[in-house]
Amino acid sequence: MQSSPRGSVRVTAGLGLALASAFAFGGSGVAAKPLIEAGADPLFVVWLRVAGAALVTAPLAWRHRQLLRRRPVLLAGYGMFAVAGVQVFYFSAISRLPVGVALLVEYLAPALVLGWVRFVRRRRVGPAAALGAVLAVGGLACVVEIWSGLGFDPVGLALALGAACCQVAYFVLSDQGDGGEDPADPAGVIAYGFLVGAVALTVAARPWNGAWGVLAGPARMGETEVPALLLVGYVVLVATVLAYLLGVVAIRRLSPQVAGVVACLEAVVAAALAWVLLGEHLSVPQLAGGAAVLAGALVAQRSVPKEETGVTARDPVPEVPASSR
Repeated sequence: MQSSPRGSVRVTAGLGLALASAFAFGGSGVAAKPLIEAGADPLFVVWLRVAGAALVTAPLAWRHRQLLRRRPVLLAGYGMFAVAGVQVFYFSAISRLPVGVALLVEYLAPALVLGWVRFVRRRRVGPAAALGAVLAVGGLACVVEIWSGLGFDPVGLALALGAACCQVAYFVLSDQGDGGEDPADPAGVIAYGFLVGAVALTVAARPWNGAWGVLAGPARMGETEVPALLLVGYVVLVATVLAYLLGVVAIRRLSPQVAGVVACLEAVVAAALAWVLLGEHLSVPQLAGGAAVLAGALVAQRSVPKEETGVTARDPVPEVPASSR
């Protein structure tokens, strides 16, 4: 049975939106790193990102205010883990590591989900799942150049791994009854995730003591000076609000599996932009390892039984996933 022209247009539009979302997400670390290197604390930069996004998406939160009563645990988990936790660890990691390396370490999340299914839930995983985990771990060994005795900052690597663990923690939370027959609208979950994350980060970051003066001047992106406020605007409006909402619209037109494949381009985009704009070059073994990490993430993501997590490994909102980067 052939697909209808309308269906083909819907899928094509979904792919375009998913690609746009991946490209928008991919630039977040590249835009944030110059701010951090200019003197802004990573926690302060994350607060700017999340608080700004919460302000912009406040109308969505009001529209979906019934979620506060229906899904308080889901909203708290998404805000604390998928929004605040992932981004704090990721931005802290890129202050010590190349952007591409930090993001690729985070892509261990699908393999970690498989480990949770196998060793915590004690459920069998198939050969494809095992292959995905082996590819991801082997690729990571190449990315961090393990033959050189971990040539990267071990604290930075631990922070990047922390971002992956925050994603896994959210997946586990989603498995504890947050899905079901009454799925939450992902746009509302995202908006409240920003609000919850902003409140938590305000307590942790104490933005009143932040490096506000950095925002008044330029930040160096490679050999070029860029207004710091322009970078903040990109991080908030493009790499956060637009990227999340494009992802939501895209997933409604695509299957989670297809959207997950496209979303993996985020790592490619981030590494390429960091190479061109920040001068963070990756070696040939690192590039090969990165490809293996992404391949392993894709295989692992497609191998996790839906009933085990309620979500795909790249897409943390139940029923209608959205990105968390």
